[in-house]
Amino acid sequence: MYNYIVLKSFIKEISQCRREAIISEAIGTFILVFAGTGAVMVNAISNGAVTHIGISFVFGSIVAALIYAVGHLSGAHFNPAVTLAFWNSGFFPKRQVLPYILAQLLGASTASALLLASLGSVANLGATVPLNGNWVQSFVLETVLTFILMFVIFGSGLDRRAPIGFAGLAIGLTVGVEAAFMGPITGASMNPARSFGPALIGGIWQHHWVYWVAPILGAQLAAIAYRQISNGFRDIK
Repeated sequence: MYNYIVLKSFIKEISQCRREAIISEAIGTFILVFAGTGAVMVNAISNGAVTHIGISFVFGSIVAALIYAVGHLSGAHFNPAVTLAFWNSGFFPKRQVLPYILAQLLGASTASALLLASLGSVANLGATVPLNGNWVQSFVLETVLTFILMFVIFGSGLDRRAPIGFAGLAIGLTVGVEAAFMGPITGASMNPARSFGPALIGGIWQHHWVYWVAPILGAQLAAIAYRQISNGFRDIK
């Protein structure tokens, strides 16, 4: 009886969300993971033809493109850490948090499954794991990387004082730059969904918790910081 009540409540939550927003989040996260981790896998198959900088460019470019493509439909989160930070900051309704996160995880997992079927089991499907198993190092770095990313999202995407139309470029560049200079150490995930897809399909769970806790913590710290410099967010609404 209890399980039925929980399921009914969950279905009601999903029905209250805009259908196009949920679909956009699932498709957007699918494209992000398919392109980004696909670049990692193709780089391995082609003996480095894509290069690390090329992989970083793919991640940053696809994020920018997706923001312009569906930002007006769903807000272009594609990231549970971003969704939770928006909710905790008062910019996103609580009832939509779980549907958004489930859509993001579904999109990421579907992308990894398709990559496995298409390219085979190479490069750990682009899974993120700490370099040399140093989870402490990766935890600190992923927290800082996500803090920077979320701070840029608040400043360029939500602050009404920011130049109009440049959010996608600013956020995409941030993702690309962070992937370029820190990817070899942590994988520069900054996104639990991006890490979850390859981990689930590839069965690679080594220190996977780092790629949930650190991005969520970093995003929340960015929300706290931006709240302080925006008069409790009143200046940016």
